[in-house]
Parts: sequence; C-alpha cells; structure tokens
Amino acid sequence: MADPVAEKSGFLCMYMSNHPDTLVSYVRYWGKITDHVVSAKMIAIDTKGMNLSYQTKGGATKEVRVVFDPPLAGYEEVKPRLLSMKADAEEELGMVPSPHITSFRLDSNMWYIVAMMSFLIYTTFAPTPGSPNYSPFFEPAHLLLANLPSWMLTFSWSLVVGLHGLESLYTLHLCRKHRTGFIVGTQYWLATLALGFPAWTSMRRQVQDARIESIMKGK
Repeated sequence: MADPVAEKSGFLCMYMSNHPDTLVSYVRYWGKITDHVVSAKMIAIDTKGMNLSYQTKGGATKEVRVVFDPPLAGYEEVKPRLLSMKADAEEELGMVPSPHITSFRLDSNMWYIVAMMSFLIYTTFAPTPGSPNYSPFFEPAHLLLANLPSWMLTFSWSLVVGLHGLESLYTLHLCRKHRTGFIVGTQYWLATLALGFPAWTSMRRQVQDARIESIMKGK
C-alpha cells in the first residue's frame, strides 16, 4: 500500500520551506542536534517520520531523521502533528514562554477511572453482615472479597496511594511550570491524588491546546 504522506512529500516540503525557524526547531529538539544550526529544510516526509537537512555555523551540511511516535495514520494528521511538534520544540528550547493555565478541566472520558476508584472504596468500606448498616446492596462486595486473596485489598490500596502520590508530584511540577495559581493548582493536585494519570493528562492536553491556539493566532 502506498504511503499517503509520502505521496504528498514534495508539496509538504515546499510548504514547510516558508517556515525556516520551525524547521530549525525540529532539527534542534526532535533531531537532538546540539550543533549551532543556522538553517534547515525538509527534504522528505512520510507516515513514519521526516528527513531534514541542516547547515551548521561552520558551514557543514548534514541530515537527520525525525521519527513520528506514533506514526501518522494518514495525510489528515500531518498538520496537527507538525503543529504539536512545533509547540513542544519551541517551548522546550525557550523560543516561546510556557502556556499560562488559568482554569481546571477534566476530560469527560475518565468515567472508567471514577468507576474503578468508586468500586474500590465500596468494597473496602462495605459493612460486614450482621452490622447495623449492612444491606443487600453490599453483598457483591463480600462475594468479591470472599474469592480474592486476603492481601489483594491492601495491595490495591498500596498501589493506588504509591502511584497517585508520585503522579501528584509531577502534577505540582506542571502547575508550577504553567503558573496555574493556588486554586487551579490545588484542584489538579487533588484530582491527581484521587484519580491518578487522567487528571494530569487532562492538564497536559489543555496545555497542548493552548500551545496550538497560540501558534494559530500568531499566523
């Protein structure tokens, strides 16, 4: 099967020739080139990556292959992926400031994490049969516990507390980097402690959206 991006490689290379600073940032950040790069151009692109040639301050001309991870699913993914890579590269290289996040937002597709944490809490704190607060509502929890090793519940909570605790430290790093302020930062930190990775990935997605929006406004 023909590569849908490689088929348009000539057009894309010509288009990207109008964005020399972006190509230099690709070479330096994604190509991991530490030389003083003065110019760059795209010479080929396909679904798996792009080939860039660049010139150093000393006058040498070299090439580097930047791999797309994950590969592009089709031609329609070229523009958003290149914009995303541009935003990441320019921010990490200090060419643009980090986006300022001023609102708390969680993705709507994290219901499964909420369900899993709710079920863990339900199972842990279900009243035992014969207690005043017991009802048939808690029967599934006792059936589950009766068929699991005695250490499983403790292990599950240890895993949750350990992972969510480490993830919350990463969230604090993101909050500081993107200047969320105390209230929004606390919301993201508490959400990470409770839900884990869906909270900080929601924040990263918000950051990425802000980066893309900034690039589009700058056009």
